[in-house]
Amino acid sequence: MFTHLNKKGDAHMVDVGDKSITDRVALASGKITMSKEAYQQLKAEKIKKGNVLGVSIVAGIMGAKKTSELIPLCHNINLNNVDIDYKLDDQNFIVEVFATCKTSSNTGVEMEALTAVSVTCLTIYDMCKALDKGMVISDIKLLEKTGGKSNYCRGEK
Repeated sequence: MFTHLNKKGDAHMVDVGDKSITDRVALASGKITMSKEAYQQLKAEKIKKGNVLGVSIVAGIMGAKKTSELIPLCHNINLNNVDIDYKLDDQNFIVEVFATCKTSSNTGVEMEALTAVSVTCLTIYDMCKALDKGMVISDIKLLEKTGGKSNYCRGEK
């Protein structure tokens, strides 16, 4: 049964009021692939809009904090921490983004981690698009979640 549907089949927000407040953590990742020229300029901090990675990390944190405003049935939760990191792949001109979100809540933090990755990648795209409009954002996925009644690990960390 889908938890976001009521008995009539209409969308509704799940009632999490009876769930226990626990420490919850989610880790998500995603990639943005770009041209060699765009990648080299990003890495050398030569993009005219500024420090792409620094700005995109701040944007990703802001995105995580706004998740419930973007995803209609998400609960508004207090985040204890949002940490965004990246790995540069010099061979394939890829920036891989990782977002870890933490909360002490009665609902999970997966959507916040996925939103943080998405907004980080979108910001990289926005700041580099003058050099490469063909960039590809891909592989946005949940890698791990802990806390609550179920844990999950994709096994790709």
